[in-house]
Amino acid sequence: MKLKVYVADRQIVRPGDTLAEIEEDGNQGFKRLPEKHVYLVNNKIYSDVYGVASVSENDIAVIPFNTVYYPRRDDVVIGVIEGIGITAWEVNIRSPYRAYLNASDAIENFNPLYHDLKSYLDVGDMVLAKIVAFDRTRDPLLTIRGKGLGKIIEGIIIEVKPSRIPRIIGKKGSMFNLLTTKTGCDIAVAQNGFIWAKCPDEYRGEVLTQAIKIIEEKPHARGLTEEVKQFLEQKLGG
Repeated sequence: MKLKVYVADRQIVRPGDTLAEIEEDGNQGFKRLPEKHVYLVNNKIYSDVYGVASVSENDIAVIPFNTVYYPRRDDVVIGVIEGIGITAWEVNIRSPYRAYLNASDAIENFNPLYHDLKSYLDVGDMVLAKIVAFDRTRDPLLTIRGKGLGKIIEGIIIEVKPSRIPRIIGKKGSMFNLLTTKTGCDIAVAQNGFIWAKCPDEYRGEVLTQAIKIIEEKPHARGLTEEVKQFLEQKLGG
């Protein structure tokens, strides 16, 4: 793939910045490359996140800043309730943008005259939610309607850098499947850098946490999947 590059290596870029153009026949249409934090539209490559451009001879990617999460529609996130209004909750999703969960997306037949939001979700409660709307003109809107979504009332929460989430999932879900199979934990991975796990016992939760920290510390290491597999088998048996 021959590229016409518009940015320098190590240049800071923002979501939506044009990084390069593919100089070849054929229209690429729209395609996201989450592992590279870019997307393609009509042969042009755009940044998907705030980060630093990584340019090589025939490839381009973005290394995201690790400290924050930048919302995208349809992402699953874990958030903390930080404010309660009359018709919506204010939710911290570890992002520069404050998210909002409308009461109508959480309470059946919501009516502000009859429903007290605090009795459903209070400040400090955590929720597994999905982003249903977001653009640069408005804050993210969430919903907890959907399979597995809602208030988190049990299990453990493991916090990692948001940029490590693709590695924790792995190619075609390989690392995720390894973690769930070996530990027996029911795991939900949120794109904003949280993992929610319900494990058979406390020890398995501790082992899962240790395994995830191994992945977080060296995501680009060769043979990482095998290393994690051996670690889990050593701790939990084959």
